[in-house]
Amino acid sequence: MEMEMDRGRMDGPAVKRQKLANGLANPQRTPGTSRLFAPYRTIGLVSPTPVPFTSVPLGKTTFQITTSVGRSLQTYDLRRGLNLVFITRPQTPGPVTASAAWKDKVFGAWSEGGEGGARGVCVFKRGKQEAKLEVPKGWRQDVKAFCCFGGWVVGVCEAALLVWKSGTYELYTTLEGISPVPFTSCITSLPTFLNKVIVGRQDGSAEIWNVSSGKLIYTILPPSTAYGAVTAIEPTPALSLVAIAYEQGPLLIHDVRADQTVIHLNTPSSAPVTSISFRTDALGAGDDGQKAGVMATASTASGDVTIWDLNNGGRKVGVLRSAHASPAASAPGGITRIEFLPGQAVLVSSGLDNSLKTWIFDQTPFSPIPRILHQRGGHGAPITKLEFLPSGSDGSDDTGKWLVSASQDRSFWGWSLRRDGQSTELSQGAVQSKAKKQGLLSGDNRDSYQDLKCPPITAMACSLNRDGGIGAVPGKHPIWQNAKGKKVDAEVSAMTGWESVVTAHEGDSKARTWFWGRKRAGRWAFTTSDESPVTSVAISPCGTFAVVGSEKGGIDMFNLQSGLHRQRFPARLTPMQAKQLKLDMQKHGLSEEKSSDGKKIFYRGQGKHSSAVMGVAVDSVNKTVVSAGADGKVKFWDFSTGLLSHQIDWSGSTGVTAMRLHRGSDLAAFACTDGSVRVVDITSCKLIRELWPSRPAIAGLEGTSITDFCFSNDGNWIAACMGQLILLWDLPTGHLVDAFKLRADCSSLAFSPTGEFLATATTDSVGVDVWSNRSLFTRVSTRHIGSDELVAIVSGESQAPTASGEGAQQLITADDAEDEDDGDEGLLEGLDDGPTVDQLSSDLLSLSLVPRSRWQNLLHLDLIRQRNKPIEPPKKPEKAPFFLPSLQDRQGAQAAPSQDMVSAAELEKERTRVLKLTREGGRSTFSTLLDAAGNGGTADYAPFVEHLKGLSPAAADIEIRSLSVENDEMVTFVHALAWVLRSRRDFELAQAWMGVFLRIHGDLVFNVKELGEAVGEWRQAMEEEKMRVQRLAGYCGGVVGYLRAARV
Repeated sequence: MEMEMDRGRMDGPAVKRQKLANGLANPQRTPGTSRLFAPYRTIGLVSPTPVPFTSVPLGKTTFQITTSVGRSLQTYDLRRGLNLVFITRPQTPGPVTASAAWKDKVFGAWSEGGEGGARGVCVFKRGKQEAKLEVPKGWRQDVKAFCCFGGWVVGVCEAALLVWKSGTYELYTTLEGISPVPFTSCITSLPTFLNKVIVGRQDGSAEIWNVSSGKLIYTILPPSTAYGAVTAIEPTPALSLVAIAYEQGPLLIHDVRADQTVIHLNTPSSAPVTSISFRTDALGAGDDGQKAGVMATASTASGDVTIWDLNNGGRKVGVLRSAHASPAASAPGGITRIEFLPGQAVLVSSGLDNSLKTWIFDQTPFSPIPRILHQRGGHGAPITKLEFLPSGSDGSDDTGKWLVSASQDRSFWGWSLRRDGQSTELSQGAVQSKAKKQGLLSGDNRDSYQDLKCPPITAMACSLNRDGGIGAVPGKHPIWQNAKGKKVDAEVSAMTGWESVVTAHEGDSKARTWFWGRKRAGRWAFTTSDESPVTSVAISPCGTFAVVGSEKGGIDMFNLQSGLHRQRFPARLTPMQAKQLKLDMQKHGLSEEKSSDGKKIFYRGQGKHSSAVMGVAVDSVNKTVVSAGADGKVKFWDFSTGLLSHQIDWSGSTGVTAMRLHRGSDLAAFACTDGSVRVVDITSCKLIRELWPSRPAIAGLEGTSITDFCFSNDGNWIAACMGQLILLWDLPTGHLVDAFKLRADCSSLAFSPTGEFLATATTDSVGVDVWSNRSLFTRVSTRHIGSDELVAIVSGESQAPTASGEGAQQLITADDAEDEDDGDEGLLEGLDDGPTVDQLSSDLLSLSLVPRSRWQNLLHLDLIRQRNKPIEPPKKPEKAPFFLPSLQDRQGAQAAPSQDMVSAAELEKERTRVLKLTREGGRSTFSTLLDAAGNGGTADYAPFVEHLKGLSPAAADIEIRSLSVENDEMVTFVHALAWVLRSRRDFELAQAWMGVFLRIHGDLVFNVKELGEAVGEWRQAMEEEKMRVQRLAGYCGGVVGYLRAARV
């Protein structure tokens, strides 16, 4: 029985050995991660979390401001205009809960959340993690705030204070009071009070602790228990005075030494003060601004900053309205922190609207309200639409550099993938001035203020061929006007260019234009002819016409230069068109209009979509307009006449939710309600591919629709997002070649025009995730993903880029070491058992990996020597001054003792080398290997060829010239070249060696019979290989022609 089992194991296929890296088995690719894309970085994050920013002076010239973006900290330099200088690496294991800058260090506390999640504090210097603060073992409380002073670092938790020594980072003590009331995140040190901090509690009390002795010194009680929790604590420039803000609105300036309230101020209870700062340059107060005593307050419940003059009992002197966005249902808002920079008339603020701003008090005449100095920002709500800008026809813009995005916060941003400082929001006009005139800047009118902006963008189209850059249509022009009835001077726009971006908006019947070069709103708002909301937009490849699709099925075409309406699809039967149609019927004898294939009849004015137009596009030559309706009908229109030329009807099986056109290949893709992507050739109007994630649908994708999709730059791939999944199909084969899972539902994606990046947006983030395309620099398997593997991906782990770009390091190395669990071994079983690096298969005619300069220089070595021949004898160098020692003297002084110190071992080594050469008869390695290959009987020329490949051009030329007719050296050399030709390797090297051989020894080929026969055999092998390659090339050409045919 055991013998039969052993025989069965021997008869079965041999188990292939697992590929090893550094002696260890390669790790398997984690289900849920991508084969083709690697996380690169996340852009658009400035201050999206409630963690307040922290600042520190850098010498006497600038300040550095650090904000939290989740699990990383970003540092901006004020002198450079808030340019990003550092991003901390590595990422913290959990989201950052508190941060503090101290000297040249930044402390960041993180928490994984939950009862069992870990907590910790990292120390960063210039963006790199330097150390970790010691945390009590098993600690389960989040650090909510830091206070750094003297030699102490104090962290506030819910029920305790953690105290570290700033020099050694060791945990000094843990302070816990007797009160069961939790601490708030309010803590500050007391100037001139040694080792003292004041901390707020939820019941409104403020406790003074000595961190050195670990004792509670004093408790400051609130005037009333109705004041609520302490929301902010900040020391004033005056000694012993502290500002304390409470949840129900009161703000007190309290004398800590005397325990007395000096000033009592009231703020609205709906927006309690959560941040306080004092101006320290002794200016800004009084009627002329020449007095000290300015205080600024802000709240997370409002976007306003209140300026106070504390002289004469304190009074409110001004309100900076809408410094940041106020909270709303569609987007978060409020100010997380404000801070006057020490000794400067500059105020720094950050908000939950994902922005960081600096304000300066320098207006003349004096005004207590500052003006904006610098700002960095991004979207305040999750992104809904992404699009890479195409390249301009004149190459005026860098291809693949710019990415535009739209969000529910009604903003429209352009992001630079090369320099963060160039990213900007496209202006929508003087929104702030309009809101100020209408009194809409108060926090209660956030929705009315937002109505001054355009509605959220749902679709966009762009063409830079007519974009005039920053000089397009110079001067001031009203934005988003209707051009009907207006006199437009087209001469200026014809010379400078015009709008290049068109957008559709949620629930709006107007499609709006934008100047990309000027980064501002355009002149025109195109209203649909049926006055229904715009659902889709497109721009012709020439950049002159904009096509707009509506919810009721109408399609209109406008001229971007003049803003005038030019065409409807289907065309409207105007009196002039009716007259022309009558003339055409009389001239050609036509009574009806037929489709291009003659199978269906269409009359002018008929064929309008009966449902919403979900997608519209113009082909590459402005000949055909393609539109897709929600009911599943795809229509092809004549661009110039507006007539319907063809129609594809899928209404019986599915509907269409979106459409994309790849102009380079004339392929249109349609996302359908049944979860598939259908691809149509717009030239032949035929369906060529149906792309499905899985047939039948797996459990995790049932009922999930395609949110967005796009073509790759070369049209070979189609990427789509379904929930948390990103799917990638290979269009030539129709296979699903990649699928990976994000951490949240994907709302939009876009491919860069260069194919380098894939950008994705998710519903849980206000940033844009950018992925690198691995296939550009390494081999990536594109095997089809089956349903079983897709189920594992859906239930597997998720991945996402990071703001710091962590995870993209060592990308090529990690990818090469990764075992792709793709089953490639089974696909490669039919190939040779031992393919080498320089030959993928014995059926392929391969070139060598030898540098081109070697064999090219070998062919022209005589000419190179002639050119390099010196034209004059070398000149004797001029004598140096007598007081400088010459190099010969130094070398002579060093060489003299070395000649006397030659060891006996070196003499023996030289004697052995001479004896070896004498024994071998002075033959070179070239001759030895050639003789061994010719007389060995096995005709194995591989060692000889490898040696010849390693020789320099000059050495190879000498060896070929030294070949002798005796001992059949030349015949053996020609046989070796014929062997290289039959093995289909190193083709160009063999040709170069034979060319040199025939040029040097060509006369002997006719005189030596054996040599002539060997050259004849080489020529016959050359002709056979030539015919074989020609047959393969013809076959491949036929297959490509068949696949490109319309009938496939």
